Amino acid sequence: MNKWLPCLLIGLSLALPGCDKAPSTSGGSQTSRVPLSALYDTVAAKAAGFSTGNMMATRVVYVMFDPQCPHCARLWQTSKPLLAQVRMVWSPVRFAGDISLRQGAVLLAAKDPVAEMDAHERSLEAKRGGLVPPPEIAPELLAKVKANTDLMAEIGADEVPFVVYKDPRTGQPASFRGAMETEELRKLLGI
Repeated sequence: MNKWLPCLLIGLSLALPGCDKAPSTSGGSQTSRVPLSALYDTVAAKAAGFSTGNMMATRVVYVMFDPQCPHCARLWQTSKPLLAQVRMVWSPVRFAGDISLRQGAVLLAAKDPVAEMDAHERSLEAKRGGLVPPPEIAPELLAKVKANTDLMAEIGADEVPFVVYKDPRTGQPASFRGAMETEELRKLLGI
C-alpha cells in the first residue's frame, strides 16, 4: 500500500462538507452517549494527552487529533500564538490507521511531547511521513490512544480535530470540528 494513502484518505474525508469550523452545541455529529452538559468533564476525566501552553491558565481546551491529519496540523500551528493565555491538552486518536496509533503512542511517551510534535509536523510538511515509531511500543501507550479513539465514539465525535472547551460567555461545554485561524480561535475562546 502506498505510504501516503492514509494521509490522502483522511485529508479527503476532512475536506467533505461535514468538517466545518462552526462551534457546536452538541458533542459531535454522531449520536452521543454523553449529555452536552457532561461533555467537557467527560473528556477532561478520560482523555490521555499532553499539554501545551500556560499550565496555570484557567482556560483549558481539549483537542482530539490524529497525528496524520493535515487539519490537526493546521490547528497545532494556529493555536501557538494563544498559548500564553490557554492550556491545550492534545489527545491522539487513531483515524488514519496503525501509523496514527503508533505515532500517537510515541507522542504520549515523549519526554518533551511539544518538541516531538513540532518535529513530527515538520517531517509531515516536508512529505517525510512524520515521526518514525520504534518497532516495539509499550502496550499501555497503544491502549491510551485506543481509549482516546473510543472516547470520541462515546461523545459522538467522528471528525478530527475535535475540540472541547467551555464557552467563555456561558461557561457551558462546547465543541468544534476542524481547524481555525488564530484570530477565529482567539475570539471563540474569549482571549
